[in-house]
Amino acid sequence: MAQAAGIHLSFTQQLVMVFTLMLTSKGVAGVPRASLVILTATVDSFHLPAWPVLALWSIDQLLDMGRTATNVLGNCVATAVVARWEGEFGLPSRSEAVADAAGS
Repeated sequence: MAQAAGIHLSFTQQLVMVFTLMLTSKGVAGVPRASLVILTATVDSFHLPAWPVLALWSIDQLLDMGRTATNVLGNCVATAVVARWEGEFGLPSRSEAVADAAGS
């Protein structure tokens, strides 16, 4: 946003902005259009102009779908990894009670 507005930010300011955005963006993928709210608040807190955020508004629908798809895929992979780690992923095994009742 600063580059689009022609404003120079020091390395320290850029680093603080990155950490601010990382901290405030947790949970954003599940809320539609929340990224624009976070970005607008961050831009305002660093005293940058808001018009570059408005330029993103037109393509945010596509970006939002990408963020949501990435979030869902990450959640699915994490669930499968934890299930595999716990031994719950794969073919269901018969319990002893079912095996006794079947006579095997």
